[in-house]
Amino acid sequence: MTTENGPVAGHGGDTVAAVVRQWRMVRPDIDTGPMEVIGRINRCAALLQQAEDAPLRRAGLTRAEFDLLGALRRTGHELTPGELARETFSSGAAVTKRLKLLQERELVERRADARDRRVAHVGLTDAGRDLVDAILPEQLAYETVVLSVLDGAGQGQLSGLLGELLAQLEGRLGVRRG
Repeated sequence: MTTENGPVAGHGGDTVAAVVRQWRMVRPDIDTGPMEVIGRINRCAALLQQAEDAPLRRAGLTRAEFDLLGALRRTGHELTPGELARETFSSGAAVTKRLKLLQERELVERRADARDRRVAHVGLTDAGRDLVDAILPEQLAYETVVLSVLDGAGQGQLSGLLGELLAQLEGRLGVRRG
């Protein structure tokens, strides 16, 4: 259903719908359609991240630290701090700080480049690899439960639409795609 102010989603009970109703009361002349989409994406992301972080907290990791470990695990080889920053969409300074903590926990190790001592290569230790391998199934099990409110077709449709949006945004912003 749509109105002169844009689409009205069939989700009148979510928090974004309440915000949209408030805006329509004070500014009926504006199209809140973008807010309905972006607001829901942001709200879903915040709620998912809060819940997903439970396995990480139990392991004594932050989301950002796990992202670094995950990047090393999924690429399957050592990466430089700069490559890790690009893989995790983080600043170089933030990566350096996180790597120091992960190295103190013996989850990663640094190796100086044989040709250029200024370059460091970072790899997972056995403990780091084991930790990622232990946490990842728990994360995915949680995500499966969360998404079970949508059938397979709904999940596929949502994934496709979000993929299209992400590709367009990354292209517009000049973000490297993996």
